[in-house]
Amino acid sequence: MNGSNTVKTEDLVPAELVARCRAALGEGGRMQFMYAWFPEGPMAPELRYVLHPGRARPPRIWRCRPGDVPPPSLASTAPLLSWYERETTDLCGVVFRDQPLPQSLVLLPGSRSDRPPLVPGPMAHLSYTPSPQDLPELAGTTPEDVQLLPFGPIRADVLESAQFAFLYAGEAILHYHPQLFFKHRGMEQRFEGLAPMLATVLAERVSGIGSVAHALAYCHAVEAAADCEVPRRATWLRVLLAELERIYNHLHYLGHLCHTTTLKVGEAQGKYLEESAKQINSRVSGSRLLRGLIMPGGLRREPQLAGLVAGLARLENEFQRYADRLAATTSHLDRLMTTGILGRQLAFDQGATGPVERASGLDRDSRRDQSYGAYAELPLSIAIGESCDAYARQQVRIAELFNSIAIIRAVLAGLPEGRLRTECRPPPRSEGLGWAETPRGTAYYAVHLDADGRLARVKIKSPSFSNWRVFPYTVHDSNMMDYAINEASFGLTVAGCAR
Repeated sequence: MNGSNTVKTEDLVPAELVARCRAALGEGGRMQFMYAWFPEGPMAPELRYVLHPGRARPPRIWRCRPGDVPPPSLASTAPLLSWYERETTDLCGVVFRDQPLPQSLVLLPGSRSDRPPLVPGPMAHLSYTPSPQDLPELAGTTPEDVQLLPFGPIRADVLESAQFAFLYAGEAILHYHPQLFFKHRGMEQRFEGLAPMLATVLAERVSGIGSVAHALAYCHAVEAAADCEVPRRATWLRVLLAELERIYNHLHYLGHLCHTTTLKVGEAQGKYLEESAKQINSRVSGSRLLRGLIMPGGLRREPQLAGLVAGLARLENEFQRYADRLAATTSHLDRLMTTGILGRQLAFDQGATGPVERASGLDRDSRRDQSYGAYAELPLSIAIGESCDAYARQQVRIAELFNSIAIIRAVLAGLPEGRLRTECRPPPRSEGLGWAETPRGTAYYAVHLDADGRLARVKIKSPSFSNWRVFPYTVHDSNMMDYAINEASFGLTVAGCAR
């Protein structure tokens, strides 16, 4: 079980939201995300706010029906909710009173929708008129002082589509504005009308390099709605798959980070090790991205574990030598240290998650804090950084990778016997909340079923959505030479953000 069945839902009126949010933060809690859906039809939105009260305490949900009165924005109290409110305005038509930054988030400048896309009813139609980005005026400067560099949305190599506007003087970046969502896929809407048992294949493709974790968070939500108990053997094997996913992601991260510091041998070695890890994945699951095994109620079939111990040993030995070389390469380390500093309080306020927040000194990891599956029985070690820079973000991932190998060994040594799955059919009009720690941070899925037992609404809180929200704060007042290194150190994906 993932703990989702212990989640409590509380009804609040709009006038209570701000005070309750302040009280929750004052008690050490943290808002996670919010969303809207329409259980009673297109004219009656219902807002859901998900709060994590603290370590070893399950999330709580606030349910609010604003009626005809615009609900208050909580962005001034919990800044990380700003993007969720703006997303909800774009996709669900709910306008928040006193939103400090009311510009569209998902709809690009110049885009217009004849109706909010997630409101029940006919399909929305978009129109577009070319429009410049709304960039700020910089105090104390004149137009002659500052240059504008609009970079993207088509970028070199195989990078995802995004446009970045840099306002800079010389090498100094004065302001940075990322424009994402050029290829927004409407993944949440794609879940609507699907049978819960069949939608895992869609969850695996929300962010391809997080296939296991997204499938796991989705299945946890469905299992919470069905109140089903996953067999113990399946929970242990799910951990094994999740940690294999963490390994290849972190190896790719290290290789790409070396690319940005022009350490070409380090890039080649990191990507070679990533390929070795993906070949292990393929032998274990039949998929280099570990797809097709996880399902609501457990696993579809047994993974192939023969040879995994030996394969991991070889990978660990090669990775140890690689990590040692990185630690001894001062030209690489010099580019990371003091680059992209994200302070602890800023990381908390703006919603950083995963290795990014842990590298800023925040001791948070949903595998422990909201424990699920078999993690409570395994040797989980949480790596924390203190320097808050690109170097800390690298070191956290290196430590996590070694710990992932230790966890997998413990799974193989103590794997219980038993069934792989159990019946898991959530009843009509049920709902559930699930979560999992991806290589980039915590993913949440909230599922709501209709009267026919099909998915009526699926909300996805993806870690890259959170970390893209945070990232610009580390770019302002930095320099152009360090930008690529800083972006790579966050391990961001556009697909994970622009769902």
